[in-house]
Amino acid sequence: MYPTEIVMPMKEELTENGFEELLTPAEVDAQLEKEGTTLVMINSVCGCSAGTARPGVLLAVHHSEKKPDYLTTSFAGYDIDAIKKLREHLMPYPPSSPSIALFKNGQLVHFIERHMIEGRPAQMIAHNLISAFEQYC
Repeated sequence: MYPTEIVMPMKEELTENGFEELLTPAEVDAQLEKEGTTLVMINSVCGCSAGTARPGVLLAVHHSEKKPDYLTTSFAGYDIDAIKKLREHLMPYPPSSPSIALFKNGQLVHFIERHMIEGRPAQMIAHNLISAFEQYC
């Protein structure tokens, strides 16, 4: 598990912008049972990918006319049990962090894996998400 002092600023980048943390398996299941759309940002310490994923998600949320009903996040390597449960909902995709998932009525409808984040600017990630919001939200 990563040290709290490393993880907290990266968590706060999202929670200070309206994202609710999913910290337990029960919270994950309860959230994904809700009607509507849920965006899940699987946060990570990976500097190159997470460093563009978080800003990309925030750009999308702040600049899209259509938005998910719920904004949520869990931290890979820190919120261990919640991430394990989230990954069950992301099957058949392999573990990937950072990554971004959009669920509609509990069903995965859009997923951005780490390899789709690496080397891409935040604006490109935001554009991908805004397109998904337009389609599913």
